[in-house]
Amino acid sequence: MIRKARAVWRGTGKDGNGDLTTDSGVLSATPYSFKTRFESEPGTNPEELIAAAHAGCFTMQLAFLIQRAGLEPEELSTEAAVSLVPDGQGFKIDRSALTLRAKVPGLDQAKFDELAGVAEKSCPVSRLLNAEITLDAKLES
Repeated sequence: MIRKARAVWRGTGKDGNGDLTTDSGVLSATPYSFKTRFESEPGTNPEELIAAAHAGCFTMQLAFLIQRAGLEPEELSTEAAVSLVPDGQGFKIDRSALTLRAKVPGLDQAKFDELAGVAEKSCPVSRLLNAEITLDAKLES
């Protein structure tokens, strides 16, 4: 399976702008720029997209693991917070902090912690990132 996205940029790094398009059409000429990345102008940025990918990948991986354990989640809600920090003359992503809140009838805390930990380590996006990944997982009743 291969998934594709295209970035087009016009102009300089700080004053230019671009757009992102995915083959699925979910992103279609979606704007991004210095201001959408480092300020609060409407549009997207690479870190936001990585956060969405990480949250989505981890949550789906956990759903599969819970299913394999013979249970069905009522709801799994994950936020990923990706940190972009200075690194020499540029920047790097050094962390993705996952915050999970879950409702899974019949699942005890020990098994929940085990499955969430396995999902965090095994989802393909976690495996791709060369960054610290933290997980704050809470099972709600």
